[in-house]
Amino acid sequence: MNLTQLPDNPYLLLTPGPLSTSKGVKAAMLRDWCTWDNEYNDLVQVIRRKLVGLAGANHDDYTTVLMQGSGSFSVEAVVGSVVPTDGKLIVLTNGAYGNRLAQMAQVLKIDTQVLDFGEVSPAEASKLQEILENDPQISHVAVVHCETTTGMLNPIDEVAKVAKEAGKVLIVDAMSSFGGISIDVAGLGIDFLISSANKCIQGVPGFGFILAKTEELKKCKGQARSLSLDLYDQWETMEKHNGKWRYTSPTHVVRAFYQALVELEEEGGVEKRHVRYRENQRTLVEGMERLGFSTLLTKEWQSPIITSFYFPESPAFTFAAFYERLKKEGFVIYPGKISVADTFRIGNIGEVYPHDMKRLVQAVEQNIFW
Repeated sequence: MNLTQLPDNPYLLLTPGPLSTSKGVKAAMLRDWCTWDNEYNDLVQVIRRKLVGLAGANHDDYTTVLMQGSGSFSVEAVVGSVVPTDGKLIVLTNGAYGNRLAQMAQVLKIDTQVLDFGEVSPAEASKLQEILENDPQISHVAVVHCETTTGMLNPIDEVAKVAKEAGKVLIVDAMSSFGGISIDVAGLGIDFLISSANKCIQGVPGFGFILAKTEELKKCKGQARSLSLDLYDQWETMEKHNGKWRYTSPTHVVRAFYQALVELEEEGGVEKRHVRYRENQRTLVEGMERLGFSTLLTKEWQSPIITSFYFPESPAFTFAAFYERLKKEGFVIYPGKISVADTFRIGNIGEVYPHDMKRLVQAVEQNIFW
């Protein structure tokens, strides 16, 4: 099928994932695959190698595990498989996704401490250091890199330095940043990094993946608190059976993800994609500020992934009406997700370019009705 024959979407998804994808990624799902077929499993192995290659220059000590489900399934697989019964986890949180990680650990009956920085402040490594110095029982540290509740980009380099100097296992939820922001996984000493197919690599929803330090992953054998979310068993099966998943894999999604990885390379890799995302975000913010909107976060902590804006100070404004008007203009945005202010969010990632952000600002200007 000629890719030009694929219909265009009626709107751009300006969300942090699922997001707008290329026609090439969509077209990759038009073929059916068998989970037992060598050609398909060879493709899985290529994907795993490509993902490890994105982990930084010195990645020989790392491996990749793919896990069915949304990104949250992969987070829970890590939390439930990595922390032993006699371990203790501390979660640094400043939004819904850090809170969700902590909730997973608590549901799994893991000894968990939550270090909460509020919704609009970054994680502080100095506070983590104080706690680690006074609580030797803590064995694992977890932090979200880009907290898409607000668009906050947490300083994982500082957190990693403190965690590794203290000899702790470090878990980083890089769901919304990996593939769009360079992360030196090996250089930072991250033991487990979690992301998803439908974020910055610009695939579609259906599976997540974990970059793991191989020696740390081997320690997880027999520790999992779930059968289907057993990280070690999933990895061992993929290692021994040439990319075979333990249970039915999302074949079409996997094929689309391979195409997305190819397109990432064609764009120039993570650094070039980061440049585009930053330009998307800059174009958006400058245009929205010209119209009188204000961002929730300061530039210092703002990621290029998603941007939160305050509601305008007008009693006539409602998010529902604003959303519907923009959708008719070809743009889908996100509601806010914090408790301390009324906000909405606009994603800057996916198959989206600065000229799209300019069109969005024009649509907003034409639909200001308060």
